[in-house]
Formats: sequence, structure tokens, C-alpha cells
Amino acid sequence: QVHLAESGGGLVQAGGSLRLSCAASGSFFSLNTMGWYRQAPGKQRELVATIDPSRNTNSADSVKGRFFISRDNDKNTVYLQMNSLKPEDTAVYYCSADIVNSYGSRSRIYWGQGTQVTVSS
Repeated sequence: QVHLAESGGGLVQAGGSLRLSCAASGSFFSLNTMGWYRQAPGKQRELVATIDPSRNTNSADSVKGRFFISRDNDKNTVYLQMNSLKPEDTAVYYCSADIVNSYGSRSRIYWGQGTQVTVSS
């Protein structure tokens, strides 16, 4: 069984910073692309940032220059450093990972349970 455990959400004032972490655990062969998505009330889930095993990154225009994604392949963990937070960043943030099964035969996307980030004005 594979599990993604997120941590680091909370309440912060506008202009502040938070760091989210997401660790993959369980039995698997490897981690492909990992990423962060978010969903605000009444809105669809949207991409925040992704990072592949070679640490190539992609991020939404709305967070460029403020949010930074990184990963520690030894710890099977992906991070999201969020700086200069704005009230519009308020959402539930979800970790995702494309995980290759323990046989190395195929991969599928897993999701974390989500962590709330609230930015007050």
C-alpha cells in the first residue's frame, strides 16, 4: 500500500511564508513526477507546481517567483516553499505522485489527503 502524507499547512498573514512537505511511504519501485495542486472553495483543482526525478520543474504563472518546488529523492519527499503569500492562495493543497509499483511494471497517480492553507489579509 502506498501512502502520501502531507504536512505544513496552516494560517498565515499575507506576505508570510509556509513550507509544505509530502512524503511517500509503502512498497514501490520508484517515484516519477511529483507535484502540488490546490483547490479553493467553489473552484476546480488546479496545478501549482510539478517536479520530475531530474528536478526539472513546472509551475503555474500565478505562483512563479513566489512558490518553489523541490524534492529529496532519498527521503521520497517533495516540498513546496511558499513565499509572499496572498489571500488568493487560500486553498486545500494536495500532493500528487506518479508512482511505479514494486514490480516496476506500471505506474499510477496517487494523491495525498490535502492540507489547508489559509492566508489572511
